[in-house]
Amino acid sequence: MDAELVAMQLFSGVALGAILIMVALGLSIIFGMLGVVNFAHGALFMVGAYAGLWVASLTGSFWWGLLVAPVAIGLFGMAIERVLIRPLYRRSVDDPLLLTFGLGYVLVEAVRILFGSDGIPFPTPPELAGVADLGIGFFPIYRLFVVGVVAAVLILVWLCLEKTRFGLIVRAGARDPLIMRVLGVDIARVWLLVFGLGVGLTALGGVLAAPMRNVNPEMGSLVLAEAFVVTVIGGMGSLVGAVVAGLLVGVAISMTALFAPEMATIVMFALMALVLLVRPQGLFGKPGRA
Repeated sequence: MDAELVAMQLFSGVALGAILIMVALGLSIIFGMLGVVNFAHGALFMVGAYAGLWVASLTGSFWWGLLVAPVAIGLFGMAIERVLIRPLYRRSVDDPLLLTFGLGYVLVEAVRILFGSDGIPFPTPPELAGVADLGIGFFPIYRLFVVGVVAAVLILVWLCLEKTRFGLIVRAGARDPLIMRVLGVDIARVWLLVFGLGVGLTALGGVLAAPMRNVNPEMGSLVLAEAFVVTVIGGMGSLVGAVVAGLLVGVAISMTALFAPEMATIVMFALMALVLLVRPQGLFGKPGRA
């Protein structure tokens, strides 16, 4: 098989993995801090794509959509946490899970009513159209841009969590929120910001993914399944695990699609099963965390 084709497929897997990292990162942040498994995450990914499309159509600029949509959906996520999820923290862990599961369906149907069920194309911005010569072949400039944006976001999130006072509070609160309350930290406000950050990240992933696929109400369903696979493989609540597993799953899907297309949709589940047989807590997860 042509080496250039294999290399291009490998780069495509990295681009797919970058999108999965954005969604899984939001899942991991929310679960790691709040202990909430957010089943509405895929729907919020889809809402982010529609929000980006709507803002871009109003302003005529993809860049405004990329900037405004994650912030707006992140604020929407904060409202969800404050109104719907916060009253359930002291109840069974199943209650937030079931609530977000139902919320996902509500969001999908609301978008279907507002925008219809047909897919809507999201054009690639002209300045990112075309291909770049990487020396081993030509690769779409937009996908290189997606990989670069995700890398920059990962660095910013790492700096925020590891080098700032807010990050210290988040990491300490994830381990022992009671002690943080005793020390006078408003842990409810921290949870609010963390949930908004996690939702904003998945909305950013939705906007970035939109030009690579049609925007439609069902686009979050497959992404949610893939993101949960990534989260389980990497380890529930592990940010490093989300990054490593996202790239691993993206490359595995892309390369399988090249050599055995009929297996591309199930290879990630086979990979998850293999990892769980060896390490039930995932590659970077802690035993008993899930």
